[in-house]
Amino acid sequence: MPRKTPLRKETLHPDVCSTHLRLKILGKVPFFAGLPTAALEAVNRLFRDVGYTPGETIYTEGQPSERLCVVATGKVKLVRHGLDGQEVLLGLLGQGELFGSLALLGAQTHLESALAHTTACVLVITPEDFQAILLQHPPVALNVLEVVSRRLDESQERVKQLSADPAERRVAHALLKLGVTLGEEHQGECLIQVPVSRQDLAAMTGTTPETVSRILSQFRRQGMVRSGRQWIAITDLRRLSQAAGQEQEAGDTAEGAARTAASADREGGRDSREGVLH
Repeated sequence: MPRKTPLRKETLHPDVCSTHLRLKILGKVPFFAGLPTAALEAVNRLFRDVGYTPGETIYTEGQPSERLCVVATGKVKLVRHGLDGQEVLLGLLGQGELFGSLALLGAQTHLESALAHTTACVLVITPEDFQAILLQHPPVALNVLEVVSRRLDESQERVKQLSADPAERRVAHALLKLGVTLGEEHQGECLIQVPVSRQDLAAMTGTTPETVSRILSQFRRQGMVRSGRQWIAITDLRRLSQAAGQEQEAGDTAEGAARTAASADREGGRDSREGVLH
């Protein structure tokens, strides 16, 4: 008897970028935290929504930094190309996550390429409109400084992990991160059902696809994860958090984020998911 799969394949609803959803998403973006409703509505009017099909380019590495983006629905992939031309996956982003950059934030060009990983709706703002927000709403400028500082710390921590942590810890950490950003609660598990391959996980963790395959098999035997062709489920958040060196705090975070993702999917519609994780 074939194993039952938790994967659901659904398409986006036509109103995924409705005003209600846009306001809800922008209200959770760290830059705009604490803004009153009237101010948030004004901010919303400065963003335009753009639809993308899977694989479509949003911007490319080296282009002038002229767009700041927020994922409204779907998933977005950030990649960088190495000296050998190989694509290196930097991260997968879900609903409400901020990406891109503007010259006024310190980056003259985009340091990575962004592509739609699934069908996606992205909210985009220009440098001129974002500067107008900073002038009209000073608290946003303080929030920007805090977010930029935190991202720098996270980047330094990532370099440290890639240079010092064993492969098992790096893979466990990557799975937890995917659970936080893209997971949804499903029958007590944290379900990640997006197109993530062994090659993707290898690029995220600075190892090889063969090593990722071996570690995933080890995690399955230990009861920490289970997986199929198009999904992976974290079945023991506590033990996976321990494997990542984060103990229970990370498990609690991933579990809470999974619940949030599930709620957002129900309200904003789901994307069609195609791909393999094995």
